[in-house]
Amino acid sequence: MKHSRDNGLSDRRKATADAKKALLEKYQSAIKAAAPDLAARQAERQAVAAAREERRAERDRLKLEAQEQVLKAAAEHSAAAEAAAKAEAEVRAAEEAARKAERDRRYANRKARQG
Repeated sequence: MKHSRDNGLSDRRKATADAKKALLEKYQSAIKAAAPDLAARQAERQAVAAAREERRAERDRLKLEAQEQVLKAAAEHSAAAEAAAKAEAEVRAAEEAARKAERDRRYANRKARQG
């Protein structure tokens, strides 16, 4: 015989209420027991979060420095290429001027011989 007595509605409701009350008391006692550790765990979590944020900030700073170095190197390379192109253009212009001067000299000599 599993049930020696008849469980009526009021008995079932009372058993349910007692079970809920027991669970609530167990939960509250667990919270009170964990309260001293709670502050320490929370402080530890905050310290871990602060360290994580510090590491992230350091990574971001290093990335920014690397980007600045890349941009600086690119600017230096561009300036060097621009200076080389300008020097080459000046050399070409000087050669062209020398060819024109030589042509004008020959023309002047030919005119002097003819006339």
